[in-house]
Amino acid sequence: MGCRGRHRSCFGFGQVRGLVRGDVPLPLPEAVSPVSPAHPSTVLRLTALAAALAAPPLPATAQEAVTLEELSVGGEAPQPPAAFSASAGAVGGVTGIGGALQPVASASGGIVSGAQINARPVTRPGEVLEAVPGLIVTQHSGEGKANQFFLRGFNLDHGTDIALFVDGMPVNMRTHAHGQGYADLNFLIPELVGAVEFHKGPYFVRDGDFASAGSVRIDYLDAVAKNVALTSIGSFGYKRALTIASAPLGAGTLLVAGEAQTYDGPWDVPDRLKKLNGVVRYSQGTALDGLAVTGMAYWAKWNATNQIPERAVAEGIIGRFGTLDPSDGGDTGRFSLSGRWSHTSEAGLSRANAYLIRYRMNLWNNFTYFLNDPINGDQFRQLDDRVLGGAEASHVFSGDLFGRPMENEIGVQTRTDAMRVGLFNTVNRQFRSSVRDDRVLETSAAFYAENRVRWTDWLRTSVGFRADGYWADVRSDLPANSGQARDAIVTPKLGLVLGPWAETELYLNYGGGFHSNDVRGVTATVDPSSPLFDVARSPFLVPSTGYEIGLRNRSIRGLETALALFRLDFASENLFVGDAGTTEPSRPTRRFGLEWTNRYALTPWLQLEGDLTVTNARFADRDPAGGRVPDAPTTIASAGIAFGDGAGWFGSLRFRYFGPRPLIEDNSVRSRATALLNGRIGYAFENGVSLSLDVLNLTNAKADQITYYYESRVVPQGEARADRHFHPVEPTAVRLTLAGRF
Repeated sequence: MGCRGRHRSCFGFGQVRGLVRGDVPLPLPEAVSPVSPAHPSTVLRLTALAAALAAPPLPATAQEAVTLEELSVGGEAPQPPAAFSASAGAVGGVTGIGGALQPVASASGGIVSGAQINARPVTRPGEVLEAVPGLIVTQHSGEGKANQFFLRGFNLDHGTDIALFVDGMPVNMRTHAHGQGYADLNFLIPELVGAVEFHKGPYFVRDGDFASAGSVRIDYLDAVAKNVALTSIGSFGYKRALTIASAPLGAGTLLVAGEAQTYDGPWDVPDRLKKLNGVVRYSQGTALDGLAVTGMAYWAKWNATNQIPERAVAEGIIGRFGTLDPSDGGDTGRFSLSGRWSHTSEAGLSRANAYLIRYRMNLWNNFTYFLNDPINGDQFRQLDDRVLGGAEASHVFSGDLFGRPMENEIGVQTRTDAMRVGLFNTVNRQFRSSVRDDRVLETSAAFYAENRVRWTDWLRTSVGFRADGYWADVRSDLPANSGQARDAIVTPKLGLVLGPWAETELYLNYGGGFHSNDVRGVTATVDPSSPLFDVARSPFLVPSTGYEIGLRNRSIRGLETALALFRLDFASENLFVGDAGTTEPSRPTRRFGLEWTNRYALTPWLQLEGDLTVTNARFADRDPAGGRVPDAPTTIASAGIAFGDGAGWFGSLRFRYFGPRPLIEDNSVRSRATALLNGRIGYAFENGVSLSLDVLNLTNAKADQITYYYESRVVPQGEARADRHFHPVEPTAVRLTLAGRF
């Protein structure tokens, strides 16, 4: 199996990683001599070649003059030149990715380097994921709470239909106290990110639960090029300190990172966020032949200013940054131990990873104020206390089919959560009564397989499937809501790639996906708030079906542009509402839309980006209430410029547009659009010291991070009314960062 001539899209298990460092793609030549598929060096040769897929093409003379030397499996990965950097915190280094990357097989997938991630001025860690085109990351509460995500016409809440992974570990929590798929990324250390791999749509065999809209895999560095010490101060009590260091230890490398942060925010009741974060990793070998063991620890506590009703501000009851319940807030902790292993031989590439996570969270929220209880108020506490563990193993091996190059991938995944999840009525965080208190054991297992064949120089296909099985046992304080549940689903995955012609490839994708529902809603028979009333059980697994056609073009030197048309059907978006302790099944939905993404490397030190997503989201059935899906975004756009290379000036400017959305089914109430501009300017000295200034919300836009429409009662004896409830964007803020590399 080999790559010939000017064809960029090579096929082989060697394409496990297009990036082996937290840097920009390596500009390797395209002219490569044929390689025997049985030779172990195929793996690293094609891995290096995969990096060239995202790099600007070389001039024809250079392509003719340079050939790729063979690399041994046991050797070090090829090292690219000095990284493009527009960040005082971009550290560079070697990364070992926690899972096999399939060849680029859709117009909407890709990889973002750690340097590109850190070139973005952001308010909170989760916002680095806005490097994924079309993804909006926002917040409607205190800084310690999980972000809210929007992608492809979905209000993904805290992670319901976007699967997030950090270092091979799932971030989404199923049967969570606050919401199904709750994905808290506040433990993320952006400077440690080596690469971010993203897929959109349910077209890929590795993606199962929560991945209907897409999946994002974030991987940390194994080692840093230089040790880093960093400190930041800024508006509204922002303070942060970070240290990252790595050193040889025995046959491998030890990496240690520590972070501490405080933040009050502009709120009348300060967030008083306190966060501690740490990572220790020992690694040996390379991403294709090596192992690593990683420990992580994270703890945070905070106050929360949740969304507030517009009428409360208009009537002067509170200000724009005020709150109607100053005792809202939370605390959380996450401790994990994980390991990964990979081995490459003539038999192919084998990978395995396993993890064990201890997680705990307390949330106190009051979204309706005095609606349900005019005397004590509606505050409630949500408790989630769990241990979860799981593993994944896969094997990729090559062969031929009727003389055509072929590779096959098989894998298994498993996960088990043992948890206590509770919902309690409170006043000023003091217990008042119990709504429900459950002990849950939930386990799943999956098998996936895919066959990939290059039929001609311009045609390749992928055919696969995954089979998922779920089982759970619920022990509720209400015996009527106890029980066991099981379900299974088989989902096909198909892909077709045509080209390249004139540096353009055409992609066709089809796939089935699903999300699991909170299992408490699957076994429940009575309303925990009113046990005299029966409730309908929800299905355990809810299927989705996705379709996509797209193209990717690289005919202009340095410019990669991609266009994708997609459709996604959901049988029913049944969700367990953790705030109420009940399940509210919704209707079937259909979304279709268009994505246009552009990345333009004008020079090694200057990059431009521009993305646009337009989506139509509708309920697929007829109902007098209306056909719009509440909170489904219709238009998302972003643009950016970043400059800097080595010593000297660096900076970036980023614009993000979050369009208006229907807030109820008949579209009679809509949110306003949000347009934000963030900027950075800095200088890197020859001695390794750098200084940068971030300006967030540069235009001081008085916009909303998130808007809802629902009924609430502002004061105890007041009138209950439906109203827009919004969480404002923070005003202009500055953050100064001093970093040293040694």
